[in-house]
Amino acid sequence: MDHVGSAVVLLLRSLAHLHHLPRNAKRFINECLAIGYTTLPIVAILSFFIGSVLALQTGYALVDLGGEAFIGAIVGLSMARELAPVMIAILVAGRVGSAITAELASMKVYNEVDALVTMNIPPERMLVMPRLVAILFMMPTLAILGNVIGWIAGAVVSQYVGFIDVSAQIYFRALRDAVTFGDVFDGLIKAEIFGFLVVLISCHIGLRTEGGPREIGNSVTQSVVVSLITILVLDYFITRALI
Repeated sequence: MDHVGSAVVLLLRSLAHLHHLPRNAKRFINECLAIGYTTLPIVAILSFFIGSVLALQTGYALVDLGGEAFIGAIVGLSMARELAPVMIAILVAGRVGSAITAELASMKVYNEVDALVTMNIPPERMLVMPRLVAILFMMPTLAILGNVIGWIAGAVVSQYVGFIDVSAQIYFRALRDAVTFGDVFDGLIKAEIFGFLVVLISCHIGLRTEGGPREIGNSVTQSVVVSLITILVLDYFITRALI
């Protein structure tokens, strides 16, 4: 509970500096690039193959029942409501969250954070707030791109795998009939919550690091593990609330 309380205090202190965002515009843009641009390639690759495998396995299960025309609906809903937001949040935890924790833990161990405090620069304003705002901007973008790439991959597999043989027109018609704006919006809500918590956890653990350089690695490991557990636990309860 001590960690939860400290994370909440860190969040409140960071939000109190939100009006300083225009002065931190350059840092905010750099964080957007670090979160979005560097994560996009692996999101695209993983989304493509998840959509492909999902269409392949679904087609294999439905072809004997004559239900291969519903592959588009299954892939569309699965990617929009569950797979894209959870997958991207896990990637962000491993790629972005670990980097944030390592950077802040290094600054804490080598007294750079204390130097900021000495110069009357709140660490929450300079190190945490821009990252929290940046993740809110970038997570929906990554989630939407993950959805689109996964849907296209499913269409490619459905059309060109011989035993499925579902045209792209039939695939996307089923997807369009099944997937509503509400389904996509629910996935975006998940992505926002997961991404925000990953960055908050990473900043919190990084700034609480004490000891020598060895503790930096321990903090990174703790950050990723806590983020993954948080994502998986919250996914169940958020899904129940949105159904």
